[in-house]
This record gives sequence, C-alpha cells and structure tokens, in this order.
Amino acid sequence: MRRSVPVPGAGLAGALLGAVVMLAAMLGSGVGAAWAQAAPTPVTVVTLKAQDLTLTSTLPGRVVASGVAEVRPQVDGIIVERLYEEGAHVKVGDLLYRIDSATYEAQVAAAEAQVAQAQARLTSAEKDADRVRALVDRRATSQQALDDAVAERDAADAGLKVAQAELLAAQIDLDRTTIRAPLSGIIGRSLTTQGSLVTAGQAAPLAIIRTIDPVLVDVTQSAAEIIAWRRGATAERLADAQQTVTLTLADGKPYEETGLLTAAEPYVHEQTGVVTLRLEFPNPTELLLPGMYVQVELPQAVARNVILAPQEGVMRDHRGRPIAYVVNGDDVVEERVLAVLQAHGAFWVTADGLADGDRIVVAGLQKIRPGATVAPAEREAAPDATSANLADSNGG
Repeated sequence: MRRSVPVPGAGLAGALLGAVVMLAAMLGSGVGAAWAQAAPTPVTVVTLKAQDLTLTSTLPGRVVASGVAEVRPQVDGIIVERLYEEGAHVKVGDLLYRIDSATYEAQVAAAEAQVAQAQARLTSAEKDADRVRALVDRRATSQQALDDAVAERDAADAGLKVAQAELLAAQIDLDRTTIRAPLSGIIGRSLTTQGSLVTAGQAAPLAIIRTIDPVLVDVTQSAAEIIAWRRGATAERLADAQQTVTLTLADGKPYEETGLLTAAEPYVHEQTGVVTLRLEFPNPTELLLPGMYVQVELPQAVARNVILAPQEGVMRDHRGRPIAYVVNGDDVVEERVLAVLQAHGAFWVTADGLADGDRIVVAGLQKIRPGATVAPAEREAAPDATSANLADSNGG
C-alpha cells in the first residue's frame, strides 16, 4: 500500500485561495460594496455670522504724568528738616523742607528798621512842608522854600516805599526758607538730605512731584493718517464707531479704564514722518506709572458686514495666501481664498472669501482636502469675538 506524502506549502496555498474566494463573494454583494466605500471624515465646524466692526491700529506708547513739578530752593541755605514721607501723596502748599532761616530773619528785622526810619523821615518832612506853607501864606518866606520842603517830603515818601519794598522782599525770602509743594500728586524720593547746602535756582531738584491721576499716554502716528483725520475722512469713517481708546499693558493684559484722544502735536518729525498724539486715561488705582510702555488700540474705521473667522481655521496655501476650508450644503469641502483686514483677538477680520452662514472647518483640517465629503459637527462653545482684544495685523 502506497502512503501519500504531504506537499510542503499545500495547506497555506489552500487557505489563501479560500480567502480570495470569500473576498470576491463579499465584493459581489451589497455588504461588500458598502464596506469598500470610504466613510465621511468627521470634522468640527463653526457657523459664521456677518457683522459691523470697528477696526483699530496698535500703536506703541509711553505713559506720561499729567503734571510734573521739580522742587528746587529759591533761597540759599542749609537744609535743617525734611517734612514729608517719600512716596506720599501731597497737596499744593504742603510743607516739604525747611532751610535755616536765621539769616533771613535778621534781614527782615533790618528791613523793618529801615521802614521805621523812612516813616519817621516822612513824618518830619510833612511837618516841615506844612510849616513852610503857613509861612508862605503870611508872606514870611519865599515860594522856593516851600518848593524845597515839598520836594523833601516827596523824597521821604518815596524812601518809605523803597524801604517797604525791601521789607517785602526780605519777608518773601524768609517765607521761602520753608519749601512747599507747588503741585498736588505723589512725591518721589528725596534727592537731598538734612545738612546739605542748597542754592537758589540750582540745577538738581530736591524732589519731584508727579500727578498720575489722570495720566497721559503719548503715541506716534503717520502723517498720512493725521492728514486724513484733519480732512475729516477719519471722523467720517468713525461716525458710528466706538471712539474710546484702550490700552494693553506690558504683561499682555488689557487696562480696565478707557481713554480719549486729547491733543495732537502740530509738528511732523522730519526723520520719521510721524506725529505725536496725546491720550488721557483715568488712573484711580495708580496702576499706570510714568515711563511705562503700553500698546494703544486706536480706532481707525468701521468695517461693514465683515466675517470674524477663527484663527485656527485659517491656513496659507503655497503662494502664501490665507485660505479656509468651508463645508457646503452637500457636506463637501470647498477651499476659499480670504481677504484679511486685521486680527481681532482669536479671530481674523475678513472682508472677502467668507459669507454669512458659512461653516468653516476648525478641527480635522489635516484629514481632508477640497472636494472631500465630511461629517461636520458644530463646535459647542466658540470664543466670544465681541470681547476679544483688538490687534493690528493687517494682511493676516
């Protein structure tokens, strides 16, 4: 009896053949056709809405105190006392320093004596003039004698006025030995100490007082924009806009108070071609300090019927143009080329390429291409565009 010998690989070949037959059967059936067709790719979309929006430009600025006074002595002397706390609030007339007043008290006493002497001289001259007039009336003396007596009286009167003026000047110098605050605000550190010799009109101040509520912010803007403003074009574009100005601080957070444009310097810098604008902001908490760097959001125009596109849904093509994927009514992806005006917080302000009611893809962009069928799902909680901070990013 002949024994059959198994052929190596015969079992594997049979299994592969069976799988091919089964696959052919499935493809021939309806189940196989549905399985072969690719399922729609799930994506996340945001439905867009057209709106009117105030466009702004971001300008760098510096905080400036609304009032600055450098305290300097007006008389010479030795500082004997400091009468304020460094960094404290002061009001006009508050005592700051006291200068040794002994010399000035002596000058006042001398001036008072001169006034008394001049007064006595005037009194004597008046009596002499009266006696000479009486003698002239009785024809006992000449008119020349009367004229001389009157002239002496007038000279004594003038001498009294000079003495009184010198007394007033001495009293003023004495008063100036007490240095008072010329401005209300916050006084900084003392730049002198007790025992220091100071002189009238010296270059170095004793202290500096700054008014920081409100504060001013100086920014620069191009001359072309200032020309548009002066011609009324900017005012016309901003007729329906929110014209208050906002600040972004150095830590990237917005300042809670809004300001207003108060002045524009009537001068264009020859080298930079810019004009300095001055803005005023309330500063009740004294958060803003002079010298701080800030960013100012200045209204420029009102954009009508623009679309705020989430930035995560905007890409760039190989030509560098901003594009977005939009899902149409048939759930098919379309590519749109956008015209971006600027950034608005987490959104791009677009003037063309998107329309009211469009569904822009914001998640799943890597898995789709134009013409692909997708399964869109609306994002549940989109960021609030109306509360986003403005930023100048023209051209996207």
